[in-house]
Amino acid sequence: MRGEPGRRVVVTGLGAVSGIGIGAAEFLAGLRAGKSAAGPITAFDTEGFDRSTACEVKDFEPDRWIRNLDVRTLGRASRFSVAASRMAVADAGFPEPESALRDIPCLISVGTTDGESRDLDHLVEEEVDLGPERMDPTVARRVPAGRLSSAIAQEFGLTRAEAVTLPTACAAGNYAVGYGYDAIRGGDVDVALCGGADALCRKTFTGFYRLGTIAPERCQPFDKDRKGILTGEGAGILVLESLESALARGARIYAEVLGYGLNCDADHPVAPNQDSVVRCMRLALENARVKPDEVDFISAHGTGTKANDITEARAIRQVFGDTAPPRTVSIKSMIGHSMGAAGALASIACSLALTEGFIPPTINHEHTDPECGLDCVPNQAVAADLKVVQNNGLAFGGNNAVVIFGKARADWS
Repeated sequence: MRGEPGRRVVVTGLGAVSGIGIGAAEFLAGLRAGKSAAGPITAFDTEGFDRSTACEVKDFEPDRWIRNLDVRTLGRASRFSVAASRMAVADAGFPEPESALRDIPCLISVGTTDGESRDLDHLVEEEVDLGPERMDPTVARRVPAGRLSSAIAQEFGLTRAEAVTLPTACAAGNYAVGYGYDAIRGGDVDVALCGGADALCRKTFTGFYRLGTIAPERCQPFDKDRKGILTGEGAGILVLESLESALARGARIYAEVLGYGLNCDADHPVAPNQDSVVRCMRLALENARVKPDEVDFISAHGTGTKANDITEARAIRQVFGDTAPPRTVSIKSMIGHSMGAAGALASIACSLALTEGFIPPTINHEHTDPECGLDCVPNQAVAADLKVVQNNGLAFGGNNAVVIFGKARADWS
């Protein structure tokens, strides 16, 4: 946490694998256009479910990005995380990261909800249909969730890297960014690859389905007629770097990580706790040394469920005031709930918004729920001169993580 003054931490590279675009440029275009990734599920058989829409990643070609590992040894979530890392380090201006990063201390932190549960689904299906002796050992070896981060180290040959996988559910991407922020600010490393990854799987879809929170066709955060979430998938990896390191090599700087806040309310396994969300946002603002009236917009957790949206909106108004809280958007309306990748992809969206001067929309929005009472930038992106942006991540079990980003300063270059 920020506490005593330390090194400044900046974002110099972005890698996105999402249903609305692969790579930072495509992801940016999708955000600006208010593109929707919603469509029929192809990842698994949906017979027996009366709702079968999700936000899958289409046209993903892992061989285009993964150069040094055998793709067959990686599960889909690990393929996402390695590919997004390759995009991020290239975007950060490391044309040969295998040599540029190999001999320096660095950190890899990747958040996840499901790990490689998609492969576990497959193995269980094989065991039921064929018997345990017919299970594919190659798939079984892909299952450990630690591979989401260790595979990145293997891909780049980073022998001096700490590789950590953080399983704090839907806030895990923000946790991973905070972990990297601390490591750089404290002087442990100069470079960190941070984010989250998850692949669409039957297990998680079924869990949300049985909770009654799967929407039939579209996700409508903060709308009075919202009907729930759409599960999604993807990965977001950000290159975090000390300001000194970024300036020394002439890197482009997207944004500064000003600070973050974490807490766990230890209350209910699935229901959000308003007081805890309030505490987490206040922790983040204090840590970032930002006043509430300095925040230009909030990237909300914004799942589209009745409970989450009302609780989060009330918490925002409690922190920022009822009169004019910051504009509050949910990119889950476009990409669905990508679980451990959600906070990471939203962090990328925040970084792009600060750089490009716009606020992405909340699509599928018709009538704002009066109980939410927020300007959620309905359906169309708006131009905006942004200085400070807040990114909320709220997870099952009351694991909350909020990250504050600031605009890069022109006098740094």
